[in-house]
Amino acid sequence: MSHALFALSPLDGRYQTQMGHLPVFFSEAALMEYRLKVEIEYLIFLSDWKDIKEVKPFSKSLKERLHKIYVDFGLKEATEVKEIERTTNHDVKAIEYYLKGELDKLSGFPESALEFVHFCCTSEDINNLSYALMVRDAVKKEYVPAVKELLSQLNKMVKKWKKLPMLSLTHGQTATPTTVGKELEVFVRRIERQLEQVKKVQIMGKFSGATGNWNAHLVAYPNVNWKMFTKRFVKHLKLEPNLYTTQIESHDWNAELFDAMRRLNSVLMDLNRDMWMYISRGIFKQLTVAGEIGSSTMPHKVNPINFENSEGNIDMANALLIRMSEKLQVSRMQRDLSDSTVQRSIGTAFGYCLLAFRSCIKGLQKVDVNKQKLAAELDSNWEVLAEPVQTVMRKYGIPKPYEKLKKLTRGKRITGDDLREFIQKLELPEKEKDRLMILTPGSYLGLAGDL
Repeated sequence: MSHALFALSPLDGRYQTQMGHLPVFFSEAALMEYRLKVEIEYLIFLSDWKDIKEVKPFSKSLKERLHKIYVDFGLKEATEVKEIERTTNHDVKAIEYYLKGELDKLSGFPESALEFVHFCCTSEDINNLSYALMVRDAVKKEYVPAVKELLSQLNKMVKKWKKLPMLSLTHGQTATPTTVGKELEVFVRRIERQLEQVKKVQIMGKFSGATGNWNAHLVAYPNVNWKMFTKRFVKHLKLEPNLYTTQIESHDWNAELFDAMRRLNSVLMDLNRDMWMYISRGIFKQLTVAGEIGSSTMPHKVNPINFENSEGNIDMANALLIRMSEKLQVSRMQRDLSDSTVQRSIGTAFGYCLLAFRSCIKGLQKVDVNKQKLAAELDSNWEVLAEPVQTVMRKYGIPKPYEKLKKLTRGKRITGDDLREFIQKLELPEKEKDRLMILTPGSYLGLAGDL
């Protein structure tokens, strides 16, 4: 039953091939590897700390062999850890026992240092740093590149259609014209801004014992500056130290990150829905792919499935991101365990985000503009020029310009001839009349092309 066709989650089944390297960061084996990394890096750090004399400094060669324990960690090793866990019924303790077993076999490892594995640590010291490293690496190596790929596709479309006129709709009604490229550029700028917010989140870690006070540490080594030790160790892992915690790191940075990811997703949701409506309106056409079927009964259909798929996956991602953001910041007293099971779904939220990005990219790659439809829409809606005409009338003090244009255009279609006839009768300088007479819906674009 291990085949992808029998997977419980669609991320591990139907969409498995679209997950990129996310399992490298968020699988259970990955969590084991990150925990092992934290334990080993901590042990090495202890050996380098001059005030802890019982752990002699490790040689460069020994450090390299210690690093290899987590660098070479794979399925065989993860299975061994899982076997140990069957006895301990404690996943972090299983890592500790596994590591001690590996150190026992490691030539040149001092026996006196063996009990300094997991020294003064609570499980959460290891876990919070492991999850922080997992998230940091996944954001950097999977999430950010996927968003940049989406932006790259949008930028190509912006450049190609930046001056192509398009009728706007506000409240679903015809409105001041714009360009295709400018409307897509709006999404580029919004996504870029939210991506910067994601990248700015400081990913934090704690390493201060059972209730965040270094109690056992201070009893064992009263003369060690444990706050400084912790700061330097957490920074060594390229994380931001949090020195003021309970047993758990407070997860506030998780909430900040998930909220930023959710906002970016909401911008993408807006793009998906606009693209869906542009396709429905006929101003975007979808490129057909040989062999693809749009409907099982209606042969003519080419459905906007990629944008719909992206929208659905955003719904799933945001549901998880919102719930995790709310949940993880709350823990009874110095800790309860309810955060632990929730954190195991972080990778699932990332997975739905990646699916949404890739579905949208695929949809964007399969559309082209329908220039004839764009032009026809503009030519059928000369009433949108009521705005510039009444604005020039205001400039020259003509009474009740808005009301006069409202009477001419509100709730009805007019032609170019109708508008030009109206302009000719206005008491305006000939130069202004000439400018208004040559104005068309397709040329009334403001700065859209430059934007």
